[in-house]
Amino acid sequence: MPLLANTFVHHVHFWLTNKADKDKLIEGLNILKPIAHIRDFHIGVPADTNRDVIDRSYDVSLLLLFDSPELQEAYQVDPTHIIFAEQYAKPLCSKVVVVDSVNI
Repeated sequence: MPLLANTFVHHVHFWLTNKADKDKLIEGLNILKPIAHIRDFHIGVPADTNRDVIDRSYDVSLLLLFDSPELQEAYQVDPTHIIFAEQYAKPLCSKVVVVDSVNI
């Protein structure tokens, strides 16, 4: 199985204040795609899996892969990411949880 060597994983889960805003949040997430620092990009919703350890309470998730922690930091201050945070995430979400991980 190939390893994701030299990978910084940035996984964000969003809980909407109003469930009707799901399409608007997804629209906002899609503006992030052109950011050059991102290696891989995935927008998701909870899968239909039901085990005790699975949290399906979030509404939308964003999984980004970067080649280094430094590129992830550059993403954080990219003007498009700032626009997303200010115009989509903050006004639409009641909760946002970020899980970052690096290779061991």
